[in-house]
Amino acid sequence: MEGYRLGLYEKAMPDELSLEEKLLLAKKIGFDYVEISIDETEEKISRLDFDKKGKNELHQFMTEQGIFFETMCLSAHRKYPLGSADRKVRKKSLDIMRKAIVFARDLGIRVIQLAGYDVYYEKGTRQTRKNFHMALRQCVEYASEFGIILAFETMETEFMNTIGKARQVVNKVNSPYLQVYPDIGNIYNATDDYLGDIKKGNGHIVAAHLKETVEDVFRDMEYGQGRVDFKTCIFQFRSQGVARFTCEFWYDKKTDPEEYITRNYRYIRGCF
Repeated sequence: MEGYRLGLYEKAMPDELSLEEKLLLAKKIGFDYVEISIDETEEKISRLDFDKKGKNELHQFMTEQGIFFETMCLSAHRKYPLGSADRKVRKKSLDIMRKAIVFARDLGIRVIQLAGYDVYYEKGTRQTRKNFHMALRQCVEYASEFGIILAFETMETEFMNTIGKARQVVNKVNSPYLQVYPDIGNIYNATDDYLGDIKKGNGHIVAAHLKETVEDVFRDMEYGQGRVDFKTCIFQFRSQGVARFTCEFWYDKKTDPEEYITRNYRYIRGCF
């Protein structure tokens, strides 16, 4: 099957590799792009403060090597959620969002994947949901200024674990700059009607995470060890015009990284 791009999630590679080394490893194995991670660790959040010189050098390196960070997984909002009851945390969350949008603009990243949480470590309430929706509108307005698409990941909590739930929020905001970037592994753990749920995203899915899961297990699995029917899901995504897929798995810290990633790469390529 042609006409699609396959990316690699940054955390599939060892932490000790530099960003440049990760790009080269992904390219060597055969991936088309890399998804950079801005997670809740201060080390990764600090990337958003790269100075102009640092971003220019990284962009030049990507241009010369022909492989780019084309998407961003922004999971820092787990620690600093948009819906937090704490006003200072909400302010920090919006600051992270604004910096992420500028960072994406400067590096040529087109899509920022948002975690579908109102809160994560706090207890969700009517007020946290209200806070979330108010902050989200500010995020989308800012993203629209820079032409960056924000897209919800379907998560492992009830708040937004299906495409159907993500679409409700997307429809409410009603902006071309807020879409859906689902995680098919999480959807498998949320509903038996995973194909029906994919169909609910028709016209609003900008990319898909390909992740393996079993019931109540959401990460740290190799492809083929779980229950996700990738071939059928990919076909459904492709029938809806989705052409960007990211392999989401985590480096096991035991196997040679190139061998480990290549094994998983070959499995997923075979599903297309």
